[in-house]
Amino acid sequence: GQSGSARPTGFSGGASGSGSAIGDADRGRGGRPRIRLDATVEDGVVVVRADPQPNPDSDTDRDDLVVEFVVDDRDEVDDAAVETDGWELRVPLSAVGDRLRVHAVALDETYSVPDAVTVEREAVADGGFAEAETDAVQTDVTSHADGSGAGSASVSRPNDPPQWSREVTLYEIYVRGYASDDEDADNTFEALEKRLDYLESLGIDCLWLTPVLQNDHAPHGYNIVDFYSIAEDLGTREDYERFVEAAHDRGMKVLFDLVLNHSARDHPFFEDAYKNPDSEYYDWYEWREDGEPGTYFDWEYIANFDHRNLEVRRYLLDAVDMWAEVVDGFRCDMAWAVPDTFWQEIRDRVKAKDPEFLLLDETIPYIADFHEGMFDMHFDTTLYFTLRQVGRGDEPAERILDAIEQRTQVGFPDHAAFMLYLENHDETRYIVECGEDEALAAAGALFTLPGVPMVYGGQEIGQRGRRDALAWDHARDDIREHYERLIEVRDETPALRYDGTFRRIDYETDTDRAIAFVRDHDDGSYLCALNFAPGATTVDVGDLAVDATDVVSGDSVAAEGGIRVDDVVVCPLA
Repeated sequence: GQSGSARPTGFSGGASGSGSAIGDADRGRGGRPRIRLDATVEDGVVVVRADPQPNPDSDTDRDDLVVEFVVDDRDEVDDAAVETDGWELRVPLSAVGDRLRVHAVALDETYSVPDAVTVEREAVADGGFAEAETDAVQTDVTSHADGSGAGSASVSRPNDPPQWSREVTLYEIYVRGYASDDEDADNTFEALEKRLDYLESLGIDCLWLTPVLQNDHAPHGYNIVDFYSIAEDLGTREDYERFVEAAHDRGMKVLFDLVLNHSARDHPFFEDAYKNPDSEYYDWYEWREDGEPGTYFDWEYIANFDHRNLEVRRYLLDAVDMWAEVVDGFRCDMAWAVPDTFWQEIRDRVKAKDPEFLLLDETIPYIADFHEGMFDMHFDTTLYFTLRQVGRGDEPAERILDAIEQRTQVGFPDHAAFMLYLENHDETRYIVECGEDEALAAAGALFTLPGVPMVYGGQEIGQRGRRDALAWDHARDDIREHYERLIEVRDETPALRYDGTFRRIDYETDTDRAIAFVRDHDDGSYLCALNFAPGATTVDVGDLAVDATDVVSGDSVAAEGGIRVDDVVVCPLA
């Protein structure tokens, strides 16, 4: 049979093997530590405490980790009043201007992704400080040690993802295919708006639309010719804003697909530069020695911007400012190709106006350092590729659990958020590449593993074409109901969401295509099991006390020797 444990030892013998909560990485080979900062104000003193943790693959003891603090030099702080002692920094509130930002890293043989805290004050007439109005406020404090000037300061953690983004179910809409069957709508945005009631009934909380700006007529929209205008074939800016408002009326957030790496070669600035080396726009682009523009992957219809040029940055930042006023976040296209410093500048701008604005990065593979001062949430490309490998039968299902633990192994802090996905507009549909049984199990993975699930439009109805018009007349109600149940269970189960922790367990099963794990929360813990093989399998979790009522189906899954798993099972621990 197949067994799993808290410490995987590899696989052998056909469909048998083992896996565990620690993963396959060799112990003692190092890896980046992690750190979390928290702050309070105690008797008029700001106290910043660090919680460093060694990498799980390292032999370093936690007590041997060193923490280095840095006070942001953009803030008015009396440096002489700052004291550090090991993992703690202190500074009197009276030595702080309007704002104090403290950054820190944990050090052993390497360094962690930095973390940060912010303390903000606002003076009022009585000499105290007014309460800051932000969703990120964590602590209200008395202004002075003697209690005079009563007021509040706010303490926030800027590297935490926005509160709303942690709990949502994301949904990607390929704008030129999703509602193209609607011949009665005056424009695409009106047609999309008519689908909002359906999406609300499905349980969707956040919409990511592929690019909506004026482009070179490629249907995907990523080759932009005007960063300030809505594509004419989709509608007007007023139509777009009406769609966003309609989504907001239903409690949905909307993400704008932000393309900053390149323009289309049909962009008037590039056309001028290409014809004339003396053009004022020539230095806006990267150029190869053969006189052609810089690009990636031999894409022939785009030209990479040269972000070292301040005029390029100003041009793009004006577009960022314009669209940030309309939407709730950016899905940042090709984030890896744009300089880190530019993303940091963008983050500072959008967060200054709205601390709850979301920045989601598309980076393949993911990069742990992108979590500090740049992005709130990351495409989990490692899990994506692993789910594909497992679905095709190329890897045992235990590798899914390894993929979750890889986040920590590469240095992501525990507060990092990840978007989980099976497919998008760039990829073959999972059900086509891997099969229907596998697709049902993989859907279960999206809603039970740590992260924010994303559904690509049509995935929930068994759509087989990647960018085709959605085949609504052939929608699979059984698959849609599967997604509805999974979305509802996640919405109602704190253990399956951001604050729920992930725990590997010992288990046995007759196939290497099934796994089991636990999600824990103060409100209750749940056994989760996934089966990518055709037909049901039995998973034996040993002495783990389980209520064998599956909250996804509502049925008992008790079986001789364990629990029965068709595709996904979520059972409360007794």
